[in-house]
Amino acid sequence: MSALSDDRRLHGHLIGQQGSRRALNTPVLVLDLDVLEANIAAMARKAAAAGARLRPHAKTHKSVDIARRQVAAGAFGLCCAKLGEAEALAAGDIGNLHVTSPVVSPPAIARLVALNGRSPGLSVVADHPDNVAALAAAAQPDAPLTVYVDIDPGIRRTGVAGDEAAVALARQIAEAPSLRFGGVQKYCGREQHIEDYAERRAAILAQTEALKGTLTALAQAGLAPPVVTGGGTGTHEIDLELGVFNELQVGSYVFMDDQYAACQLGAAPGQPYGRSLMVDARVVSANHGPLVTLDAGFKAFSTDADPPQVLAGAPDGARFAFMGDEHGALIAPGVGEALRPGEMVTLAVPHCDPTVNLYESYHVVRGDTLVDIWPVSARGRSR
Repeated sequence: MSALSDDRRLHGHLIGQQGSRRALNTPVLVLDLDVLEANIAAMARKAAAAGARLRPHAKTHKSVDIARRQVAAGAFGLCCAKLGEAEALAAGDIGNLHVTSPVVSPPAIARLVALNGRSPGLSVVADHPDNVAALAAAAQPDAPLTVYVDIDPGIRRTGVAGDEAAVALARQIAEAPSLRFGGVQKYCGREQHIEDYAERRAAILAQTEALKGTLTALAQAGLAPPVVTGGGTGTHEIDLELGVFNELQVGSYVFMDDQYAACQLGAAPGQPYGRSLMVDARVVSANHGPLVTLDAGFKAFSTDADPPQVLAGAPDGARFAFMGDEHGALIAPGVGEALRPGEMVTLAVPHCDPTVNLYESYHVVRGDTLVDIWPVSARGRSR
């Protein structure tokens, strides 16, 4: 862009100034670079040790800058929930992009085929023969489009419903001159957030046994999938242990929002990843003893989860409650005397993916110093 973003205009001069986090206009999306880099490195080591390919999900961060760091740490490529995300990452020279939702409308298929011509390693999922036929008609044999069979894990959102349908769709893809059969995808989204590790492991064991049946049916039909992709932050340790997936689509491990922080991710106690993403807000009114008002409301956080936890800047036990689009309340005995207007409070992110989509930039910090401002490259790219 020729014009500065609003965040660059407001805060660009603060980059590199010691303590500059305290001078940011709020509410602001803050990313701890040290924790982010540690999370990226830890997941890369785990996948490499297990011999699994890592293709993290960009729907979490929508960021070319973060994608580049994941690839530099060993990721094969990135997953994208929507075609628009893939277009944004491709513009940042990120390759081996995999679109994890079906692309079905004629204008979107035209965009997909065009992207396939300029983005090496692009792939997409399909779950219906009509969609495969449309993809085959639009793609070209001299630049075949790689298509994966999407398998329904039982939530009936997307995916083929049974082994017979999986075999038929894989055969249709493999026989189309303009398509290439890439493998299968199974994403068990419902299981990712089961908080108890033993309960989550039992659920994934059942899903994995069903997936093994599908893979056997495909192999018996001469269609053994070269790549079996899926998994997520909540189940990655179990998935690596079971060894059926040879590619992992982990996403939220880079940030560790409230929803994943509530889950025991491994058999051992404790969290292997740190919380890197947060929102800084300020007190704008403090006229009542048990309550102060912050400048962060519905427009600062996703609202599909519990209200954000208070991380810093407030008395112990203070809790946040939404007070409308622009404001939130911080509630605790005596908080109105403890905090004054202008003081900063740091809040956790309840659900990272939709919260990130509310902001134009990450304000990247080391400690209390702003070190960079990264655009949310695929913000709003939901089609």
